[in-house]
Amino acid sequence: MNKYLKEFLHRGLMFAGFGPIVLGIIFFVLSKTVNDFYVSGGQILLGIISTYILAFVQAGVSVFNQIDHWSTPKSLLCHFGSLYAVYVLCYVLNSWIPFEWAVIGIFTAIFVTVFFVIWFVVYFVVKATRNKLNATLE
Repeated sequence: MNKYLKEFLHRGLMFAGFGPIVLGIIFFVLSKTVNDFYVSGGQILLGIISTYILAFVQAGVSVFNQIDHWSTPKSLLCHFGSLYAVYVLCYVLNSWIPFEWAVIGIFTAIFVTVFFVIWFVVYFVVKATRNKLNATLE
């Protein structure tokens, strides 16, 4: 088995259980704050499966950044594309967003913005840490 696939599966399985926990917290908060909040058994099951998949993929795709022979843009594109596809699919299947192009466009704009803001922050933190370590070594 490819070492990256094995690492993807390992990371995904380690963190996938956090998705349903987050879903449970969200449903609990909604039940305490929204009058007549109701979720059917089918919605709960779909939500658990969806959040499990989201957490699995979220943890697993970080392996793309570990593939040494891939360029940074290729890693980011694969990371972004995988996350985006899974999030859109899960959100639409759960009716968390409606399947309307305008809504998906807004979701996409928000997703792109948040994704790249996070990656710019990570990039600059790693760069500052690298510079600090290099200065210590000199």
